[in-house]
Amino acid sequence: MTLTVNTNSVFVLHSIFLHSFTKCLEHSSTTNNKMTKLLFILTTLIGLCFFTLNSYAFSPSGWTNGHATFYGGSDASGTMGGACGYGNLYSTGYGTRTAALSTALFNDGASCGECYKIICDYKTDPRWCIKGRSITITATNFCPPNYDLPNNNGGWCNPPLKHFDMAQPAWEKIGIYRGGIIPVLFQRVPCKKHGGARFSVNGRDYFELVLISNIGGAGSIQSVSIKGSKSGWMAMSRNWGANWQSNAYLNGQSLSFKVTTTDGDTRIFQDIVPSNWAFGQTFSSRLQF
Repeated sequence: MTLTVNTNSVFVLHSIFLHSFTKCLEHSSTTNNKMTKLLFILTTLIGLCFFTLNSYAFSPSGWTNGHATFYGGSDASGTMGGACGYGNLYSTGYGTRTAALSTALFNDGASCGECYKIICDYKTDPRWCIKGRSITITATNFCPPNYDLPNNNGGWCNPPLKHFDMAQPAWEKIGIYRGGIIPVLFQRVPCKKHGGARFSVNGRDYFELVLISNIGGAGSIQSVSIKGSKSGWMAMSRNWGANWQSNAYLNGQSLSFKVTTTDGDTRIFQDIVPSNWAFGQTFSSRLQF
């Protein structure tokens, strides 16, 4: 079950509750003290309810069967770049706990940034599975199909297979190297990221190509809008992976973004990009999902 709450609304409502409580305190010297205490308790409980709801905005999915292989070398250096566009996974914070998703999971890039908890199915393959271990990875790449090979012998990422081609260090947390391929159980889980969302602005005049990375919660993005300090909100479109594009001329304007993740949660990153921005720069927010 997924529960969606708009955090911006939560903060507004909570502010109203705090304002009401403050007024009650100011009036407590001339009103019934019991009524003041009652209002305080009610305000606190409602506020806590809203924050509790928001804390569980994205819930883990059920467990699904799949398979996993590995790539990229023992240091995962071969996993850099990728079809999501995150670039150097070390410097962008994704590290070695990453994976390329098969066609059935990648969803033409819409799954970029999602997090999955993976365990080796020890009951199915006790020889190559490490019992009792799990690893949580972030989707950063695409594992393309190979239709020249059968699904059960080399064509691991062919549709409709649900397959993870994991960074080798991550894979070796749950599987024994010589096994090569292992059966797994996986579930989509909330992403826990250090720091806030990041916006890398590339492109050229009349073409802003914005990479949005380090997204917590659902991890993947459903929609993005952009607003310059001299414009209204404009919908962006997915160009590829986690890169979103706008065809407006926004040079010399501060930029704001409205981002909605795939669980329907929305954040507004107001003026996250200052007016003196230049193409090729990255801007970090303190705000997170």
